[in-house]
Amino acid sequence: MSTQTDAATGVHPGPVSGSALADGQSGWSPHVQRAGNPFDKLHASLVPEIERIIAQYEDRRSGLIPLAHLFQEHEGYLSPNAVAAIAYHVHESLATVESTISFYTLLFRKPVGKYMIQVCRNLSCLLNGAEDIMAYARRQLGIGHLETTDDGLISYEEVECLAACDRAPCAQVNLEFVYDLTRESVDAMIAAIRAGTYEIKPLAQTVKPGRTWKVEQDTGRKSAGGMNVSDPNNAGGIGDASGIVMFDLIVGKAKYETRSTERLVHETQLRPELSENGHH
Repeated sequence: MSTQTDAATGVHPGPVSGSALADGQSGWSPHVQRAGNPFDKLHASLVPEIERIIAQYEDRRSGLIPLAHLFQEHEGYLSPNAVAAIAYHVHESLATVESTISFYTLLFRKPVGKYMIQVCRNLSCLLNGAEDIMAYARRQLGIGHLETTDDGLISYEEVECLAACDRAPCAQVNLEFVYDLTRESVDAMIAAIRAGTYEIKPLAQTVKPGRTWKVEQDTGRKSAGGMNVSDPNNAGGIGDASGIVMFDLIVGKAKYETRSTERLVHETQLRPELSENGHH
């Protein structure tokens, strides 16, 4: 991984082609300190805070989300190195950490802009003109939903209810509320951000973001149960978008019931009746 810094932007460039990080994998190890590596330097500085966070919980795993926020606060997103470090400190697998952080939309698995503009698109805001505001913001920024401007400064997202319905249409910029949006206030916001005078503090940014931070659906190699089907992400398999075929393969099979309905073995009054077609 290149550790040089772009003098013009102060941002570390992305991993070089062919490196572990370029493949979405971490090059970090708790047992090796890589001289001059920016993440290793960051990790070393955060160890006291990491230990303080973990010490608050009976189960180390409970520190997973707080540690994710900690690393994102300093890197601007959760790099593969951060995921590996979190897994190490909470004594969990990489898969466990990745599956947890992928659930939360405010934890970014790819770099984002220094300013994250999130416009509410829920009912109250739509009734007060949010559709026009969103279209105008996209036009003024030159980007769409889940995209970042070419200079890496501003990311834009349309989100569900922000719970400020009395001040609709509203938005959040780096999680700070902005109320009563108009075209004029959108123009003023964008101008201030670009001029470096906006009142809201920018996010950390250690890697210049690409066009989008969206993580595409995994289409790589699957476990045995997902092989040789038309869509390995569809649990029902071929021609079974509803999952009913897979359900029928499980219902009534003793080997599955003993694994998934342990409580029903002891509390038989909870066992559901089967309908004529064999479904619960």
